Amino acid sequence: MNLMLTDTGWFHDLSPYVWRISGDFGIRWYGVSYLLAFVIAYFLLRWLARRGVTPIPRDRIADVMMLLVGGVIVGGRLGYIVLYDPALLIDFSGSAPWWGVLRLTNGGMSSHGGFLGVMAACWWIGKGFKDEHGNRIGACPAMHVMDMCAMVAPLGLMLGRLANFVNGELLGKVIAKPGQPAPWWSVRYPQEILERPLNTLSQTPEQLGQIIGLSTQYMLPSETAWEQGYLRVLEMIRNGNMELQAQLEPLISARYPTQFMQAFFDGLLVFIVVWAIAYKPRRVGVLGAWMWIVYALGRIPMDMVRLPDAGVSQFGPLTRGQGYSLLMLIAGIVALVVIHRVKRPYMGGWGSGTPLASEAGDAEGRAESKDDDSQ
Repeated sequence: MNLMLTDTGWFHDLSPYVWRISGDFGIRWYGVSYLLAFVIAYFLLRWLARRGVTPIPRDRIADVMMLLVGGVIVGGRLGYIVLYDPALLIDFSGSAPWWGVLRLTNGGMSSHGGFLGVMAACWWIGKGFKDEHGNRIGACPAMHVMDMCAMVAPLGLMLGRLANFVNGELLGKVIAKPGQPAPWWSVRYPQEILERPLNTLSQTPEQLGQIIGLSTQYMLPSETAWEQGYLRVLEMIRNGNMELQAQLEPLISARYPTQFMQAFFDGLLVFIVVWAIAYKPRRVGVLGAWMWIVYALGRIPMDMVRLPDAGVSQFGPLTRGQGYSLLMLIAGIVALVVIHRVKRPYMGGWGSGTPLASEAGDAEGRAESKDDDSQ
């Protein structure tokens, strides 16, 4: 790995594999990011349960995580298929995993679909768990479970975006064309040649010809597509071939590092805001609503510098990501209004150190009730 910082930006030469065992099989950073996200969520939820922030029993947090993992994976994958690439439903092949829906190694997860999958898991978790005597324990409002997820999920979103950077996917828009000076913080992703249609790239026909010519030099006699040689070029660069990097770098565009930007806006910023609000007991559902609002407020402007998925149509002037985020923003605002009007109970408050509905929360609720009665 030789991620160089120059006056032309960074040249991306990171491998998507932590450990490449054989061919396309190995341990990928993307999978590690998911695993690490779930481990962090597990320990955070146990800490919250120990402080009495949630009625979910601490010894059932592992069960909670299994349900949430299923919600994220199933919801994220189905959300991507339904919202972005329905053709995967009829994509069948003669090699494993035989169905495009199951081909997770090629990416294709939707954060919006993941949210919906988590909501379904929260509804199930809210029903509680049976103890050894068959009694239900840990039952609570599903919206409270969503609040707990809102406290732990943003760090997972952040790790996922960092993995997107390692993979060289979800590219930003072009800042400087190939060979032109670029800001030091921009990134030149050689993956753009394979991820985007050639007729949409900023390379001139001559530059594309140079890329194809370089790629054909590294094709095997049995190979017929220049893309196979290009993949070999990328692998050699990742293994430290500076000569090849020097030939390819002037032919690659400099782009916004949108994965880092989204790691901050979608992940770290949401985490900070939600935990600041959660310091005191809040009405059930408030944290989940605020997560949706802050996520949407970060995602909508982000899509102004991030490329939409290749081949995915837009909603008029909005990208699909912006359109779905706008719906999230509206839903979050409406949820806040409804929550306060129907007087949902107070729960949580990690900074209070008191279990569940604290005296402070109850007093605040009574004060608000008197104010409402006087109006």
